Amino acid sequence: LKLLIEGFTQNRERIHTLHNATYSMEQFHFSNLAEAASFARRGSNSAVLKRLEYYCHHPLLKDGNVLVDLPGIDAPVKKDAALAYRKIEHPDTSAVVCVLKAASAGELATEETELLEKIRSNASIRDRVFYVFNRIDETWYSAQLKQRLENLIQTQFRDTSRIYKTSGLLGFYGYQVKNQTNINQRYGLDSIFAESVKNLGGQEETPQFVSEFNNYCANSGKLLATPFKVSIHGYETPNKNYFRVLSEWGTPLLEQLIADSGIEEFRTAITRYLTEEKRPQLFANLADDLQSLCITLKNYYQGIYSDLESQPREIEAMKALELNHLNQELKEVGEKLTKHIDGYVNAIVVNSDENFEEDFKKLKARMVSRLDELLNTFSVKNAYSQATLTHPRNATAPLLAVLVEAFYYLSNQLEDVLIEESTSLVNRFCQRLLDAVRQGDYYRQIYRLLGNDSDIENQLKQLEDQLINVLIFEARTECDRYVRENHNFYNEGTFSIFQFRQTVQQTAQGYDCESILDAEPAIRQLLKLDFEPKVSATIQKNFRQTINNTLKNQLIPMAKKQADTILQQFNQARSYLEQTLEQEAAEKIANNAHKQKEINQKIEDYNQAINSLNTCLTAMGLQKNHLPVIGEQELEIVLEVVNYSSGG
Repeated sequence: LKLLIEGFTQNRERIHTLHNATYSMEQFHFSNLAEAASFARRGSNSAVLKRLEYYCHHPLLKDGNVLVDLPGIDAPVKKDAALAYRKIEHPDTSAVVCVLKAASAGELATEETELLEKIRSNASIRDRVFYVFNRIDETWYSAQLKQRLENLIQTQFRDTSRIYKTSGLLGFYGYQVKNQTNINQRYGLDSIFAESVKNLGGQEETPQFVSEFNNYCANSGKLLATPFKVSIHGYETPNKNYFRVLSEWGTPLLEQLIADSGIEEFRTAITRYLTEEKRPQLFANLADDLQSLCITLKNYYQGIYSDLESQPREIEAMKALELNHLNQELKEVGEKLTKHIDGYVNAIVVNSDENFEEDFKKLKARMVSRLDELLNTFSVKNAYSQATLTHPRNATAPLLAVLVEAFYYLSNQLEDVLIEESTSLVNRFCQRLLDAVRQGDYYRQIYRLLGNDSDIENQLKQLEDQLINVLIFEARTECDRYVRENHNFYNEGTFSIFQFRQTVQQTAQGYDCESILDAEPAIRQLLKLDFEPKVSATIQKNFRQTINNTLKNQLIPMAKKQADTILQQFNQARSYLEQTLEQEAAEKIANNAHKQKEINQKIEDYNQAINSLNTCLTAMGLQKNHLPVIGEQELEIVLEVVNYSSGG
């Protein structure tokens, strides 16, 4: 946790809050790989690094192989060791190279023994594992160590065909010295090993490779049966011995060193495995994956090709074809109009039209707010006055008369609101529907066929008026029922009947207006108890169903009628089309020719790509995995089928 906090603090400017950032070595101002490796070594920096990517130009990687340097199976962090095991067992892993320490230690570590057991028990990964005993040069100087290694291999490994003994140090640097240095650079002392050769007080340090090279020449015994008669002088420094020996024997000695290091044998084996064993498997898997895609592409291209080949190439023939299709086109655009409007209405019925739902929410909110406003501002005095005016012979009025006036007043006021909001809702709905129809492909097609919209817009505007009239009638009917008390209003045991009795007792204290006015809060509460359930039933259940039925009963028949009207305008469509068809036919023939050229080019590109893949598959002996090409003979068969269908 401390390292994570330190890493966050030190690299804050490079860490993004919401996503991982990727940086190149140049952005860190690293001049070589060593500096990058030093930065990423386990510590505060590595705590905030998710992944390191190294890129290498090598023939083995050109087919998409990826080299992954895993943490050791003996890594101190258990998560790292688990990561290594997961990668070893992953089905996409082509090869696993296990670098073992037994050549220098004489025995396997506990973690290495566990790894061998896991591999032996898993047949799916057993055959792709390469075992490399590195530091084999240490056995050249110890017969006991060499014997222990041989015994270990014989007892622990049943199959020795993929066991390799290497000296990575001698092989790697021997290869570098041979190919990248010369006598002028003192065979790498002034270039590859310059950082290691530090001149302290006139004395040069000895790079590890130089020490091991000298040891190889003097003590390994590897050069006894060779023409190299190398001598190492005790009176010379290691670096001078190294330079003198290479000056005398040069490249041939380095080649012998590389051969004895074992890296070439391993390089040859892993190359042969990846190119001769694994590469064909990868191509076979690729061919299997591509098979269904190629079949789909082939059928698709052949379908387009046959459709274009079946099209007329003369203007008169194209005109005749278009006129023959006219009746079908009129039918199709009518059906599309009907289907579009049906879907629009159905979206409202199932509450999935967000705009309509928002409009209906406004209607409900307006009804609720208007009821609250009416209850809060209702004047008992005005209602009482209206009741006494209706009966001029009387100087008083009963509570029931006040309630009657209140019921009529509230019902009529709510009716006005419901009519207003219903009208607004229909206006917005019809405008959206008109916009949607105008944007439909079928609408443009109708204009192309008829030169007009077949009176669709006018029909929709007339329909808007019809919808408004129907909903006004329904709103009046709905609110007219408010005049009657709620059927539960006078039920025994309800709060409403209790409130009614209390109000009657209060208003019965006198016969003048004052006793009624004093009961105004109680009367408002009584009205609230009656009207709130009725308004709630309207906006939650009754009126939405009324709107849905109205839209469905008005819109769907109109759409079907309009589709029939479009279909009946064949003669007008024929006359109109004949005026513009010659130009359209010429354009369509030119467009078809362009499309034909494109599809021919796509077929050619497809065949070229597939033939290249098939050539690779043939070279690997995978003829049975060949992918399908589009041959000329197949295209001719397609044309024959098209011509036969057209003629029959």
